Amino acid sequence: MKLRSFCVAVVAILVGLSLGSGPAWGAVGCELNDPDRDVPRLFPESTRFKTVGIDIQKLGGDKVMARVETKLRDKLHGLYETIDVPYTVYVLYANDKKIGYIHGVTQKGRYAGINIFLVLDLDARIKRFYIQRMTGAYAGKFREAEFEKQFVGLTVADFEQYEVVTGKATGKVSEIKNPAPEADHDFKRIMRGTKKNLILVNEILSISPELSLKNAASQK
Repeated sequence: MKLRSFCVAVVAILVGLSLGSGPAWGAVGCELNDPDRDVPRLFPESTRFKTVGIDIQKLGGDKVMARVETKLRDKLHGLYETIDVPYTVYVLYANDKKIGYIHGVTQKGRYAGINIFLVLDLDARIKRFYIQRMTGAYAGKFREAEFEKQFVGLTVADFEQYEVVTGKATGKVSEIKNPAPEADHDFKRIMRGTKKNLILVNEILSISPELSLKNAASQK
């Protein structure tokens, strides 16, 4: 009986350690839950898509991360922002013509990670803003159409006017209103995640041979 109790205790400890340390075993990426369902819903003009996995380490590593930090004007840190985070770009087509992209990032929120997806045209301009996952009683307010549509038409240049540390903004970004004032922390996290997403996707599109913006422009 004592031996059995000891074994159960050991198993419990090992399981607890594995669960507690699991996230440290590998970086966490951000993918659509069901691409075959989500892509047509987010970009109805598309008839097909392909996924392209991006490894920042192979595309420039620390130099790329340094550029992202400089443009973000904040340090990258934590589980969702390490250099080995895998990124997935969904390349969208109307028949054989490339028409856009979908790209997601995870931003640390108050309670958990927030999945922020941007649907982009070939100029990396936002066509659709989509929060796939968010935790909190007010999460639904950030998924409402009234909030999402405030991001439509914005680019990375617009988000240059947003300071992720202070939350201060000028220009078009300053017109984005927080639908849940009681959740100001997560609103700022969403804004930071959106700016980070735009910076990352523009970096990826400029350095990835397969996703080059020059190649995209030639297919318009």
